[in-house]
Amino acid sequence: MSTSDQVRAILGGTIQAYRSDQAYRHRPDVHNELERIGYRLNQPIRIALAGTLKAGKSTLVNALVGEDIAPTDATEATRIVTWFRHGPTPKVTANHRGGRRSNVPIARGSNGSAGLTFDFAILDPEDVADLDVEWPAAELIDATIIDTPGTSSLSRDVSQRTLRLLVPEDGVPRIDAVVFLLRTLNAADIALLKQIGELVGGSAGALGVIGVASRADEIGAGRIDAMLSAKDVAKRFTNEMDKTGICQAVVPVSGLLALTARTLRQSEFVALEKLAGVDAAELTKAMLSVDRFVREDSSLPVDAATRAALLERFGMFGIRISIAVLRAGVSDSVALADESVAGALDRATMAGKAGTYNIGASGIIMMSQAIRRSGRLPLPVPRSALWAVDSLRRATRYTELDREQLDYLSYGRVMDTTRMRNDLGYSPKWTTAEAFDDYVRGRGLTPIIDPRWVSSMESRAVSVAQRWGR
Repeated sequence: MSTSDQVRAILGGTIQAYRSDQAYRHRPDVHNELERIGYRLNQPIRIALAGTLKAGKSTLVNALVGEDIAPTDATEATRIVTWFRHGPTPKVTANHRGGRRSNVPIARGSNGSAGLTFDFAILDPEDVADLDVEWPAAELIDATIIDTPGTSSLSRDVSQRTLRLLVPEDGVPRIDAVVFLLRTLNAADIALLKQIGELVGGSAGALGVIGVASRADEIGAGRIDAMLSAKDVAKRFTNEMDKTGICQAVVPVSGLLALTARTLRQSEFVALEKLAGVDAAELTKAMLSVDRFVREDSSLPVDAATRAALLERFGMFGIRISIAVLRAGVSDSVALADESVAGALDRATMAGKAGTYNIGASGIIMMSQAIRRSGRLPLPVPRSALWAVDSLRRATRYTELDREQLDYLSYGRVMDTTRMRNDLGYSPKWTTAEAFDDYVRGRGLTPIIDPRWVSSMESRAVSVAQRWGR
């Protein structure tokens, strides 16, 4: 029995006891409160993201949901408390101070990759108490995420919106847990965390508060070891706040990289793959600074506009770690974006798991299966004839085959991933077949035999067989 089921059982017994007690049988206030508690137990947990301005709250919301649904630019929407809930269709509703509700039009950013933009043309932001965003994301089924304005906003009213949610005057919690994003540790943050901890955790203290060393990839100036620096900062924050019991833990998080990993595009993978092929010394010089990386006159095999777009989506740390992973042998966008290699690297780095690990997904695809899945026709070639094929490839300026590739084509390859699972405690999210299918889709391969034609022929054959069977 889960903890939630145990709590429900205890609550059910309590309700029955009060109904049976003569002294409380006619106390509607008590029964109503118990029913309210029971109702809340069956609702998604309410998690509020709070912190100072530009701490990365909206980006972290998008990373948790896996979509660009929270506006991250300085618009009216980022100055209003916004509740992200699960719903069958995308919908945004403004709750006005007087109790009135109105629909808010939704639009995407001009570049197609920015978060949603909520159209306030016909609304007065000052009159809006909060926003309700319904979105059909699986991550929102069990959790409602609340994005709050910065607590250090220059506008007192904007900061008060967050304080009214986190520390309401009536003392009744509106949320169940708080993720507090920290870039520094100052007296104002500590004081607010104490108030939140007392209210959310009740007599249990700060069990409902978790600290996050946000934008962790920037703490180490975007270096490849940035997360190690961020880990040290988070540890220092934890030690300082542990003395007062403000929150139970502080963890380093790069919301930007997490979001990009969940929304990685094939075009971005191709651009990173090109950069990974550049001479290491040349690339290191080009990435000494942001300005050098996006220079128009750079000799890098990716144009300046694409490099600038990568920088906005990944940050310098994200680009560096992606290139390192690609050079380690990743050959498809699913493996790069997924927890597979990047996640395993993070696990090994943050947990201090030294050693060599084979990182691979579950399942095996034979060469014949790969050919069929990519819509190609197999052409059996004896091993002895492969050298002649290689000579033809070299004559047409293709890369020559080496002994390892020849063995791979002849016998295939499998890996023992026992240490990955047992020592790292890690399992890639995607299977080998799913990763290969993504590779085929990303390369835009046109099947020689159209799958739709095959499906049509199968349907016709079934129809004929059914008519003959009659």
